[in-house]
Amino acid sequence: MIDASRIQEHLEVVGSDGGHVGRVDHVVGGEIELTKLDLGSGLKHHLIPITWVDHVDDEGVHLTLTKDAAKAAWREKH
Repeated sequence: MIDASRIQEHLEVVGSDGGHVGRVDHVVGGEIELTKLDLGSGLKHHLIPITWVDHVDDEGVHLTLTKDAAKAAWREKH
């Protein structure tokens, strides 16, 4: 179980392949909202479920999905 309090603003979100997915804006309920001011996010807010997180360390939030899989399945915030 991931300790959501370790997911801090501005941490890099990285796919299981090491690819850049985005940066944390904040945690909302069971989801991480990514900043829109990031080229990796296409300059839009996206939401990813905390259940995708494998672990969090000083280098960032590491997902169980690859970068491409995460971007294919993330939810755009409207």
